Amino acid sequence: MKKILFSIVVLTALCFTQVEAQLKTPAPSPGATVTQKVGVSEIAIDYSRPSMKGRKIFGSLVPFGELWRTGANASTKVTFADDVNVGGVALKAGKYALFTFPGESEWTVVFYGDAEVSGTPGDKYDPKQEVAKFKVKSQKLNDKVETFTIDVANLTDASAEITLLWENTKVAIPVKFDTEKMVMTSIDEVMAGPSQRDYYSAARYYFDNGKDLNTAYKWITKATEGDGNAFWMLRLKSQIEAGLGKYKEAINTATKSKELAEKAGNKQYVKFNEDAIKEWSKK
Repeated sequence: MKKILFSIVVLTALCFTQVEAQLKTPAPSPGATVTQKVGVSEIAIDYSRPSMKGRKIFGSLVPFGELWRTGANASTKVTFADDVNVGGVALKAGKYALFTFPGESEWTVVFYGDAEVSGTPGDKYDPKQEVAKFKVKSQKLNDKVETFTIDVANLTDASAEITLLWENTKVAIPVKFDTEKMVMTSIDEVMAGPSQRDYYSAARYYFDNGKDLNTAYKWITKATEGDGNAFWMLRLKSQIEAGLGKYKEAINTATKSKELAEKAGNKQYVKFNEDAIKEWSKK
């Protein structure tokens, strides 16, 4: 009898577990992602979207003058693919938490360096993490916005606005990229031809995948031309030379690689080269 009762309890628990696992309900503040190209760069925003639901928002649910996570749940994250200027402040490429201090006619906007901070940090808020802080005017809207919305609007080749919209309030955060500099840099790089790293990567792929070693040798030779050779590049060149039966050249190259690895304090590559030199000296 006890075994039967135990089985019934277990089956009942399993049934409830399955029901809970299948139950789906709407999130009060669903998550959203905004990704927007601006010129040749990109802005990505991850945030949660609370709704008014008949409540007074600014000055009540979201008090004036107090730190706001600029959304709900986790803090809002903004990622800039390239260096940028926000609100007149230079900011490095990367991910930031977006905090605001709403006001009746003016908001303080903060891009916070610790992007992984959870929600509103409260007493853990660190002013040293305010990598960009500035003020922007708020605008009154004629029509109410039920659900908090972040958008990237008013696009040009070099600028945009990150807009915050909720209730009857709009805030526009100006964003500028140095698009001309990025384009000119790209043109210079492309017109100059493959870089040293490009040649190395191509040679590495050919060597690792058993493709034509003569072509790989041409590329690794270009990668190691001139001064400032990296020991790992010379190591690959020696391997390709050995693969082509050029053992004398491979030993000379491996010796250079070993010397550079010793200066860099990389014991692993020193051993790689020593073992290879010992092996190739027998050929």
